[in-house]
Amino acid sequence: QVQLVESGGALVQPGGSLRLSCAVSGDTLSPWALGWFRQAPGKEREYLASISGSGSVTDYSDSAKGRFIVSKDTAQNTMHLQMDSMKPEDAAMYYCAASIFSDPPLPTAIDEYDYWGQGTQVTVSP
Repeated sequence: QVQLVESGGALVQPGGSLRLSCAVSGDTLSPWALGWFRQAPGKEREYLASISGSGSVTDYSDSAKGRFIVSKDTAQNTMHLQMDSMKPEDAAMYYCAASIFSDPPLPTAIDEYDYWGQGTQVTVSP
């Protein structure tokens, strides 16, 4: 098992940047794939990005590609999501998740992830 805790959510202006973190604890030596999802009020949970257990392979949804970058710090067991050029539609609760199905391809479906964090709130407002 692993435990996931998101942090870094904040109020950001349109066009601004924000860096989210996901701290992983427990069975950190297993080859978990890690993913980022978000959910806005009235909408379904949306896949954004994922990274392989080794950190060498990444995947992005159309919403995230070109603006968001996923990375991981193996030494600190932490995954990050760098978000640039923030838009009002980026406002949501952001979740990180872990999946034992790390490749190939990287998992993108909610049902493919086994453990979830509690979420961190991102607000985009002028």
